[in-house]
Amino acid sequence: MNLPPPPRRSLIRLSAAVAAVALAAVALTACGSSGTASKASSGPGGTLKWAVANAPASWDPVVDGSGFSFNYTALAYDSLTHTNEKGKAVPGLAESWKYNPDGTQVTFHLRSGLKFADGSALDAAAVKAYFQRAQTQTNSALVGEGIAPIESIDTPNRLDVVFNLSQPDYQIPLVVAQRVGQITSPKKTPAQLNASPDGAGPFKAVSVVPGSHATFVRNPNYWDAKNIRIAKVELYFNVDATTVVSGLQTGVYNFTDELSPSQVKAAKAAGLDVVLHPGFNANNLSVNRAIAPFDNPTVLEAVKYAINRDQIVKQVDFGYGTVATQPFPKGYIAYDPDHSDPYPYNPAKAKELLAKAGYPNGFSVPFVVSADTPENELLQAQLKAVGIDATLKVDTNWSTSFFAKKLPLSTYGTTGRDSPIQTLQAHFGAKGALNSSGIDGGDAYQAAIAKALATPLDSPDYQKNIQAATAAGLETTGLVFTDTVPNIFAKSTSVSDLPKIPAKITWTGVTIRGS
Repeated sequence: MNLPPPPRRSLIRLSAAVAAVALAAVALTACGSSGTASKASSGPGGTLKWAVANAPASWDPVVDGSGFSFNYTALAYDSLTHTNEKGKAVPGLAESWKYNPDGTQVTFHLRSGLKFADGSALDAAAVKAYFQRAQTQTNSALVGEGIAPIESIDTPNRLDVVFNLSQPDYQIPLVVAQRVGQITSPKKTPAQLNASPDGAGPFKAVSVVPGSHATFVRNPNYWDAKNIRIAKVELYFNVDATTVVSGLQTGVYNFTDELSPSQVKAAKAAGLDVVLHPGFNANNLSVNRAIAPFDNPTVLEAVKYAINRDQIVKQVDFGYGTVATQPFPKGYIAYDPDHSDPYPYNPAKAKELLAKAGYPNGFSVPFVVSADTPENELLQAQLKAVGIDATLKVDTNWSTSFFAKKLPLSTYGTTGRDSPIQTLQAHFGAKGALNSSGIDGGDAYQAAIAKALATPLDSPDYQKNIQAATAAGLETTGLVFTDTVPNIFAKSTSVSDLPKIPAKITWTGVTIRGS
């Protein structure tokens, strides 16, 4: 799941002590900040100084529940598969995989010689132990993340891992890409992994200071180490949004993944590279259709007509976002073109529907959110204009009530999943973390999901079946999607271009010039 704050990740203050450490580091190891990407030097070099809003909830990927922070844990852990620029599954720790004829069993063949950071072997037994822990650990954040169909795991030899599935499911290679498949050392407890990550990723943890910073160095035992050109990574957490641009300009940092649309102009003026990185982001107004008056379909329909998405894109996203009517950006394989604009902004119709539902004078409802953001305030005003008095309240314990399905009205922002079926289940499945009502999408939805799962990823019917599942989920949902914004990064020009893999920050091939 993705944790708050929706609908924008926000940067918060870096402590003075950490800032002092960062400034001292600049004095000793500052890299050049002019020019463009350079060719790789004869060996790895340079320090990536990465400004981050929030640290992972845990450095154990089984426990960490925040979607975007898997980009941070991916420094230490590698996953069974990766995704490429087109969002397709490609080899990672597993160099290949193969399904049985009916799609109920998939065998992943690991690369030989894989090692964890502590030098122990990463073999089939370690992979089995990881997925068993992900399925059974009490505080696992991965239980609902597409691994439920794995009924048992066989390890016929050191390099083969066999997933026996309860149903045909060709999404597994996408499911185990990064978020779900970051393999941890079975020798370490969750507490030990949180204190010092132990995986087989491109970097090794040197130190982790909770809430402050973390340091990693290049892992020479990584299977693709030859393409890791950065020698060291320093993560600085809780960075203040108001100072991140100046921090990049002066060299305190040389990369951030947390630039807001309102900061793009200032970042460009400071001579920084602003990168619009593709992603699966989608924001929504979460209407709980299990709570009155939203249990009335006519009231829910009125809400959908009340939202002016174009105004949100213009005023909140500064034009960098686009209108969203579903949990996928336009052009993505699962995007259903038939639902591109099913409820165009029409406040007059919204008022008419409310009157038809028995609320000619509107009604009042609590609007509980995790943060006071411009988008939340704009949504409140748009609802007020049609007669819905949404009383905005910021609750620091918002997530407890939201995931318990107790809030009648709220907002949520998601970074999506590598598997589109995972994303659909999270939004429309009865147990989906992002389904604010907990009401299942219905028989038609379940049939469409089953059909999509049973379709091989290279089948000519795959896109059609995935889009049909999206359409089925949208027919009954209480989620009113509003806008989607690409991931906006800013970096010093000394940092070369990043691979444009959707929703992923990947450092393969990236160099830092002038170090």
